[in-house]
Amino acid sequence: MSEKPWSRRRFLGASAASVLMSSSLRGSSITNLVDDAQDAALQARLAADPLRPQYHLLPAKNWMNDPNGPIYWKRRYHMFFQYNPNAAVWGDMHWNHATSEDMVHWKHLPIALAPTPGWDDADGCFTGSAVDDRGTATILYTGVRSVPPERATLRDGHANFREVQCLATSGDPQLRSWTKWKSPVIEPPRDSPITGFRDPFLWRDGDTWYLGVASGLRKVGGNVLLYRSRDLRKWEYLHVLAQGQWTGRDAVNAVDSGEMWECPDFFALGGKHVLLYSTAGKVAWETGELDRNELVFHSQRHGILDHGAYYAQKTQLDAHGNRVLWGWVTEKRPDDELRAAGWAGCMSLPRVLSLNGAGDLEMRVAPEVEKLRAESLTVSGGSPPEQTYAARRIEIEDLCGEFLWRTSATDGSLVLADRGGAWFTCAFETQDGSPRLTVNGKSISLPTIGDGKRECHIFVDGSVVELICDQAHAITTRIYRKPDGPLRIGPESSLGPLGEINAWQLKPISKDRLTT
Repeated sequence: MSEKPWSRRRFLGASAASVLMSSSLRGSSITNLVDDAQDAALQARLAADPLRPQYHLLPAKNWMNDPNGPIYWKRRYHMFFQYNPNAAVWGDMHWNHATSEDMVHWKHLPIALAPTPGWDDADGCFTGSAVDDRGTATILYTGVRSVPPERATLRDGHANFREVQCLATSGDPQLRSWTKWKSPVIEPPRDSPITGFRDPFLWRDGDTWYLGVASGLRKVGGNVLLYRSRDLRKWEYLHVLAQGQWTGRDAVNAVDSGEMWECPDFFALGGKHVLLYSTAGKVAWETGELDRNELVFHSQRHGILDHGAYYAQKTQLDAHGNRVLWGWVTEKRPDDELRAAGWAGCMSLPRVLSLNGAGDLEMRVAPEVEKLRAESLTVSGGSPPEQTYAARRIEIEDLCGEFLWRTSATDGSLVLADRGGAWFTCAFETQDGSPRLTVNGKSISLPTIGDGKRECHIFVDGSVVELICDQAHAITTRIYRKPDGPLRIGPESSLGPLGEINAWQLKPISKDRLTT
């Protein structure tokens, strides 16, 4: 990907010479004034953009993607994420940084990691993890640099990158500054037909660290390569921790064909082990057993983590020891529209993970999000016509609200509408005797429930809607239609036997849609 004429790296490289020239100084001052004016204009435009989320974490401007290294450190949550400081499209990957006391209200901090010219991360600081190494905050991340195709581990039709695993540490209590190791701590396997080598995750067992790297093999499938170390610097390769299957379809990008896994995560939960990974356009979960002697994962149950605009999942432990899931809410509009908007992507809401009795993964939005609730309305009891009439009096302003719908309807729908008509539709239906859930045209199958009671928890935030059904089936949706008045329960709704519907107007986490 070609670099912008005055990207961050090129500017820094040229500044040492230009500082000696007064004419350049005058030019730089003018440039700064122009940049400041453009920045102010952009911020005013973003603050007025009704499609920009108001309570999801996102940077002040430009592109973001994968959550990186979320960690609870010295009584604060730290979230790092992939970020392009130069544009609202992918490229020039840095680690941006935000911190919070509650995983809901965030403050932006300076960029944590930036590519270093001449080093193995010269063309990007890709995804990774943050851990507490006996009191020292430590990041393991993937560094990339452009190489000839025969040396590349990432060949996706756009770039030829060699991927290595790099290390950085911080002695700053606020994790504002980081010191990189110049040399990679893990190189890709030599003479191996791997399809990628990135996105490390870690866990510790006693005095031993284990690290998994996302990879895969052509015509075989994605996998995780397992390493171990005592000090996070010297690593020994062990074997494949888990192996997937190729879809049977050929693709230039091995992720699209399932021949490469991205952003894996692996952790103990509820007496089992859980493996998460993204590939072939989906985010998958598997639960099963870790053979502690052979250090191989044996999958027993599997499913889809989120069926919608959601990718690159990452987990952490919160202050209470709960396993919390984050994800990148992806965009569904072309690059030209992203550039025009000036921003792209946001972080999902935190979801607390658990296992049910069958060993399937369940999730619920973290209770900390309830702090955002303001005005509320609950509809329950009464005849169906009375309930429906009461529900239609609900109004949510500025696409900033929460809905909780409980029903025993086997065929029913909840439609959120503004003056322009239906904006969001969630419908239960039965097809060939099997229950299904359809959300804005996206349909998924559901298991049969003994008591027949269903629950949909819906969070609306600008162009983002996160829905979790029965605490097990998630669909994140992007809607780019600007609102025409408040959202109401639309007359097209067929609520059926309505047990209860709750709605809350939610409070933004900033006054200008800039997060902090």
